[in-house]
Amino acid sequence: MRNKRLNSLLGLTFDGSRLEGVVLRRTNGSAEIVSTMGVTLSLNPLSHDPDLVGREIRQQLDAAEIRERRCVVCLPLNWTLTLQTKLPAISDEDLDDFLQLEAERGLASSPESLVMAKSLFQAGNGDRYVTQFGVPREQLQRLESVLLAAKLIPVVFSLGLPALQLPSATPSRAVAALSIGENGIGLQIISGGGVVALRTIDGALEVEGAEKRINPAVLAREVRITLGQLPSEIRSDIRVLRLFGVGPQVDEVGVELAPRLTSLGLTLERVTRYTPRELGIGLPVDAPVTPALSLAARHLVGPATPFDFLPPKVSAWQRFTAKYSARKLLYAGGAALFVALAVGALFAVQQVELSKLNSQWTRIAQSVNELETLQGEIKQFRSWYDDSFRSLSILRQLSQAFPEEGTVTAKTIEIRDTAPVICTGTAKDSQALYKVLDRLRAVSEISDLQLDQVRGNAPMQFSFNFHWGERSQQ
Repeated sequence: MRNKRLNSLLGLTFDGSRLEGVVLRRTNGSAEIVSTMGVTLSLNPLSHDPDLVGREIRQQLDAAEIRERRCVVCLPLNWTLTLQTKLPAISDEDLDDFLQLEAERGLASSPESLVMAKSLFQAGNGDRYVTQFGVPREQLQRLESVLLAAKLIPVVFSLGLPALQLPSATPSRAVAALSIGENGIGLQIISGGGVVALRTIDGALEVEGAEKRINPAVLAREVRITLGQLPSEIRSDIRVLRLFGVGPQVDEVGVELAPRLTSLGLTLERVTRYTPRELGIGLPVDAPVTPALSLAARHLVGPATPFDFLPPKVSAWQRFTAKYSARKLLYAGGAALFVALAVGALFAVQQVELSKLNSQWTRIAQSVNELETLQGEIKQFRSWYDDSFRSLSILRQLSQAFPEEGTVTAKTIEIRDTAPVICTGTAKDSQALYKVLDRLRAVSEISDLQLDQVRGNAPMQFSFNFHWGERSQQ
């Protein structure tokens, strides 16, 4: 399905709770926009039941009279982890092993839990670099379940900003691209035919009541910080910043942002329409420049998707042949024989040790019984104290339940002898808080866990309480 050339396709963009969609159909070397949609979902694909989220998406698609099932999806940019590495003199055969080691050392999550992609680029002085991208496999699988529940067939999981500004489109010059969406802002730097930097900009999107306002000063500052982190040989080549986004608010931001970029040596280029054949296929003159449309058009032509994070599908026959090939069966048989001999030897050694220990126990059993009797009498008549370390045990369980990355932190913990334990703190979002509560509910000593209060949003303040002690058996 990924490599099959399609005649029609649904492009989707997930931007926070916002879902944008467009259906493209190819006709005689051009593409026409069949239908579009833009809705705000009431359910979160990462925290709510996938069947319920899929049902809501299906209802929105039906309301927009969208029947196309095959789709390409622009993932939220804040799902992506990035890592840039300067390449030593290394052969192409050893590149993957080198990148694996760099990912294990530099990314916050293990490479096994991520679906990885990479982008190679070369600086003006000849140095080679690579930028690695990783998206949590669990989130991708959950999103795939949501789409399947919505009766959709995902063909590609990619990123919207690289689809708007394709790295290979400008191999000889460096370009900065800024994409302003409904709920997020992304920044991309490309140079030497690859992606140098790709990140989200937090804090520039300000909420004032029911309206959202973009702060150009924060945008300019974040652009300056990002450029300052680049190698000097790459930074010196960047002269243009392309601004993507739809709506009059984006136009206003472009007007206010242009003079601020001048001090950085950048010229602002507002992108409001596609240039002829920019995507390799003709589009209507008034076609909106959106990630969903760009990704769908590129895939209709290509596929020419710069990054694909859709987990690969392995057929049952491939799994069988990979597992039971002749050479692997030989190796497996030898390994099984070795393991059987090793286990037999271990059992023999164990029986000898048990025999020795039984003999030693027979000699000291009477003395041990006498000591146990004396210890029982000592415990009966000595001063009583509680050796359960109740407070330390509660603090230990709380510290294990809270995430190490600091998305949920505790401010106060109140522990009394008979009263419930009360904990207050802050959380980055509700998903992180509910994960902590689920871990605490799994502890056998904790019962009657209740969330008392939640205030604010990103970050949010919370308060919960629970009783400490063995749960009663129902």
